[in-house]
Amino acid sequence: MDKLPQLSIRDYHQIFPVDTFHHVHALDGVSFDMYAGEIFGLVGESGCGKSTLARAIMGMYKPSKGEIYYQNQCITSPHISRELKKTVQRDMQIIFQDSSVALNPRMSIEDCIAEPFAIHKLFPDKKERREQVVRLLNMVGLNSSLLEKIPAEISGGQKQRVCIARALALEPKIIIADEPVSSLDVSIQAQIINLFTKLRKEINFSLLFIAHDLSMVQYLCDRVGVMYKGKIVELAETKTLFKSPLHPYTQMLLSAVPKPDPDTEKNKTFSTHIDIKISKTAQLKEITPNHFVLK
Repeated sequence: MDKLPQLSIRDYHQIFPVDTFHHVHALDGVSFDMYAGEIFGLVGESGCGKSTLARAIMGMYKPSKGEIYYQNQCITSPHISRELKKTVQRDMQIIFQDSSVALNPRMSIEDCIAEPFAIHKLFPDKKERREQVVRLLNMVGLNSSLLEKIPAEISGGQKQRVCIARALALEPKIIIADEPVSSLDVSIQAQIINLFTKLRKEINFSLLFIAHDLSMVQYLCDRVGVMYKGKIVELAETKTLFKSPLHPYTQMLLSAVPKPDPDTEKNKTFSTHIDIKISKTAQLKEITPNHFVLK
């Protein structure tokens, strides 16, 4: 990994108004760095702010407070230059959870994958554009037989591969995968995770992998950030986090991971996070090298 972060989130807050007197503090002072070539896992229960953060990084929300930096340039500034905005739009891509919604049902698979080329005015020659689409299909384990089909004619796993191919079309530096396998069958989930591992070896990109399945995160990611109530409560290298979780919420999450031992599972006791409270002044502190806990 490079010493300088490729993506930096600094004290980021996202507040959504509910009505005149109420609001939801979806992200509450999130800060972390992601480095070139790294797979960074983001885990936590539903509603903790993972998907909100993904969309914030992609510029879908105006920040309530804080900044996001790409290659040391602020991309959340209202005065962002047109050149930087165009660069970010090419260099950062997102893969959504539901591939059925992410693909236009009236477009062919070829047109779905080639859409970024059309938007950025690349490969105007139809033959060359088709060659690029076939190349991308082959990269994700598909072939040219799907070119003329529409999303309704292919399986869920194939749809997600098409979404991955489209995300790779512009050769991005960062890909955000927002729970990309949660809507798929278990066997297909494993195939997609192996595909990410394969693509990481072949292409130099960073991956922000958002998930709630800790076993996948443990297998795929270099570092992991644990989110709870809009905050990062623990951040460490994957091996360290799974071996020595320090925050009570992380301990609770890991206690729920199934073990391949019937006796262990039968006698397992689960901890609860009902009593876990976070001080408004709590900060991430480095307890051991590269292991941060909210205190």
